[in-house]
Amino acid sequence: MNNTADIAQEAIRIIEKEADSIQKLASFIDENFTQTVELLYKTEGRVVVSGIGKSAIIAQKIVATFNSTGTPAIFMHAADAIHGDLGIVQPHDIVVCLSKSGHTAEIKALVPLIRQRGNTLIAVVSDVHSYLAQQADYVLRATVDEEACPCNLAPTTSTTAQLVIGDALAICLMRLRGFTSQDFARIHPGGSLGRRLYLRVGDVVDKSRRPQVSPDASIQQTIITISENRLGATAVVDTRGDVVGIVTDGDVRRMIEKSPRFDTLTAQDIMAGNPKTVDAETLASAAVEKMEANEISQLIVLSKGRYAGMVHLHDLLREGVES
Repeated sequence: MNNTADIAQEAIRIIEKEADSIQKLASFIDENFTQTVELLYKTEGRVVVSGIGKSAIIAQKIVATFNSTGTPAIFMHAADAIHGDLGIVQPHDIVVCLSKSGHTAEIKALVPLIRQRGNTLIAVVSDVHSYLAQQADYVLRATVDEEACPCNLAPTTSTTAQLVIGDALAICLMRLRGFTSQDFARIHPGGSLGRRLYLRVGDVVDKSRRPQVSPDASIQQTIITISENRLGATAVVDTRGDVVGIVTDGDVRRMIEKSPRFDTLTAQDIMAGNPKTVDAETLASAAVEKMEANEISQLIVLSKGRYAGMVHLHDLLREGVES
């Protein structure tokens, strides 16, 4: 390759070659695949995924996808398995072995040991006539014509095919289990998606900052309350504990612009009635959506209908919550 055009053309060739190989995988979906999914769905054990070389790396990714979508799985390196790690495999476990050729020395050493232990063996393999394919209970074809590598050596297209088969297994199992976004959030509580799916307004609101004034509070007291709590607003709460309005720093600025004398005014004179509220049990992401839709920066938080505090848009964004 002599110039940027050659580089771009080569990249396009590689992508098209791999895409074509993946497209052909659809024709390999047969009873072996459907029976494998049903078997994995019904098993009382785990899915043990194994491989050697680049296939081992793909196996680790498939394990991660299984675990994150509700199918308990564990990785076992084929080389380490024949040196002690075979103890990972328990009686009810199902072993999924990835290999392009199905003839590597480590795989040929591992397969008889799995058979002796009585575990079901599933092969994800390119060569369906290989040793691994012949010994497996079920064979999932990940056959590719050639690697994207110009020397047809470096595992590229073949490992992509393995990964796609693994994704197909995981997502089919996910659908069978009725695995929902809420289930996903419970497994991924630390990620931004998890926070979006499980974090609630009540988890974010600072209970030590509950700015509130009475309807007859002076403007001075109202401004002090807004300033002290640094939420840009204060709730106006009557003697019964009901929220009757909100005063924002914007309301204060507009009051100053309109009223040359405001020392006789009270909170109820400048408050906005029927303020936007959110229940403490509402998802934080829904609160962000409500703020954006109404072009406001804070919401009054209610718990069982009573004033529980105030949440600011910045508090939610700081937690990584987006609409």
